[in-house]
Amino acid sequence: MFESVESLPDEESEGPAFRVHERLTMKYELEKHISLHWRSDAISDMVYDSVVALVLNMSCEIPKVVVESEEAIKSEEENNKKAEKVIHALLVSLFGDVKFGENGKLVISVDGNVRHLDKQSGNVESENEGLKERVRVAFQRIQNAVKPIPLSVS
Repeated sequence: MFESVESLPDEESEGPAFRVHERLTMKYELEKHISLHWRSDAISDMVYDSVVALVLNMSCEIPKVVVESEEAIKSEEENNKKAEKVIHALLVSLFGDVKFGENGKLVISVDGNVRHLDKQSGNVESENEGLKERVRVAFQRIQNAVKPIPLSVS
């Protein structure tokens, strides 16, 4: 939904803090309370509105931390494999020729231009800067859609 959501280090807030779309800071302050901080402009206000809508639709209960069984760990591994397949299929639909390369990299060929995408870091190696940025942004958006931010409770 948002181009970027990044976790911020715990400074003043008691719980997690996030930076949304590089425009809005959301902090967990007290039990069932969050604070939102942003500079007012058209885009930031739209981001704020959508975050408020998400928060209002969330359940009032905070997820409980549970010990995962061995079966849950196996299903997580299966989910990761499925996510990798979906990422690969989406990249193929966008760029055509996508193959698995060395060291966990994907080799993407478009119109004779070859790019190497590191799946772990998201770095793209290419001489064509425009296509390099296009692949990087597409991969980042696919990652955000397929593997959203995990909720972790301290």
